Amino acid sequence: MSDEANRTAFMEIKGRMIETTGKLKQVHNQMRNKEGENKCAYLTLEELRQLPDDTNTYKSIGRTFVLEPKSILMNEQEQKFKDSETAIAALQHTSNEYLEKQKAEVENNLTELLPQDPGLAQQIMSVTVM
Repeated sequence: MSDEANRTAFMEIKGRMIETTGKLKQVHNQMRNKEGENKCAYLTLEELRQLPDDTNTYKSIGRTFVLEPKSILMNEQEQKFKDSETAIAALQHTSNEYLEKQKAEVENNLTELLPQDPGLAQQIMSVTVM
């Protein structure tokens, strides 16, 4: 391969690596948010379970609190808990795994490209060291 073709291939691989890494970070942030929602719903459920059935419970709607039966609040929290677990599983099994495979593929492409052009590897190292 010519020197210019190797540089072009490297720039393409570099762009794909940046894109894949960004998407992977976004998926991790979404998973972290859903885990927080999951924990909040779980803790709320645990507190509601400790209350007697005839206790007045209130639901927060913005800055307002509305009187709601305990059973309705528990059902809502259970649904939030289930929804967040489903979302976490979907993010883990589809997006995260796919992006991890993409990242590994890009890294393989890079490791295959560098031995073909030692000059390119030296240029990359000199740019990253500075």
